[in-house]
Amino acid sequence: MRLFTFLVATLTLLSGAFAADIQKSVLVTYPPETPDSVVEQAKKAVVEAGGVITHEYTLIKGFAAKVGEKVIDSVSALGKQYQVLVEEDQEVHHMNGGSVGL
Repeated sequence: MRLFTFLVATLTLLSGAFAADIQKSVLVTYPPETPDSVVEQAKKAVVEAGGVITHEYTLIKGFAAKVGEKVIDSVSALGKQYQVLVEEDQEVHHMNGGSVGL
């Protein structure tokens, strides 16, 4: 019985240690006057944390990425001075009920 209890406790600890950060698709945008170095620093933070840049925007300053929740806080802190907007990617619906993915 002790062996079973020990085994369950060990597996519980291991599963917690290897649990991955939940990945979310996010849009990260900055005001036009934000220095490019700030955007590059945010993209670097995403990649270093195991996230993926899925799109880089040219008409607006920013990018889309798939990142863990912990990285969202880091990117927000890095761009706070420049009023970065980090929002979860969502579906957009128009008046007729159809949907368009962003």
